[in-house]
Amino acid sequence: MIDASARIDPRARLGPDVDVGPGCIIGAGVEIGAGTRLGPCVVVQGPTRIGRGNRIHPFCVIGGDPQDKKYRDERDTRLEIGDGNTIREHCTINRGTVQGGGVTRIGDHNWIMANVHIAHDCQVGSHAVFANNTALAGHVTIEDYVILGGFTGVHQFCRVGAYSFAAIASVIVKDVPPYLMVAGNTAQTRGLNREGLKRHGFSAETIQTLRQAYKILYRQHLPLSEAVAQLKTLNGGCAEVARLVDFVSQSTRGIVR
Repeated sequence: MIDASARIDPRARLGPDVDVGPGCIIGAGVEIGAGTRLGPCVVVQGPTRIGRGNRIHPFCVIGGDPQDKKYRDERDTRLEIGDGNTIREHCTINRGTVQGGGVTRIGDHNWIMANVHIAHDCQVGSHAVFANNTALAGHVTIEDYVILGGFTGVHQFCRVGAYSFAAIASVIVKDVPPYLMVAGNTAQTRGLNREGLKRHGFSAETIQTLRQAYKILYRQHLPLSEAVAQLKTLNGGCAEVARLVDFVSQSTRGIVR
């Protein structure tokens, strides 16, 4: 299942049933888990670990050097990719930097469409969807079940909370709290991601509570500290509101508001 034209460094380790297409280049320090398939002309540079059952389409560059002027050819930084991800054509995913913690990390079952760029030290959760030409700058955090529309750009060090949705061509320069929809350049809130929450099985009661939380945070024009204080009283054991409060309280860039 390894094409004769592929070049694989003897220090790379490939699990069982790994497919390597024509013209692929796999460098030293690369580990690829069982059942992963690499289409033609994929380049994987190490140190990189790729899990099981991933599908990586032609002309991707995985584990490339960070696009960071501080990078000095350090080889003790790495990229970690989980299981079951689909990575479409022409994607670039860079390793971490010494200054940024050393690891770029991608979770499981993400759908990463063509021409997506994921920069150094990004932390991507699981079950996310990145539409075509999405770009993440360095040190970005994307939580689980996020959807980023095509041509979305995320500024360095921003966080995008779980179950949030960014419309096409959004430019995100501040943190996006969980469960919200945002759009625009620069991105502004467009309400609660109710349809997405329904699709993921959130109860009507939970969605109603989150609607109340959204009104406190965005419709009452309260200072952020007062809004957070009210959200804490609204919590009432609702784990989703508690998660929202934690996210907002931990923001260092400020939130989209």
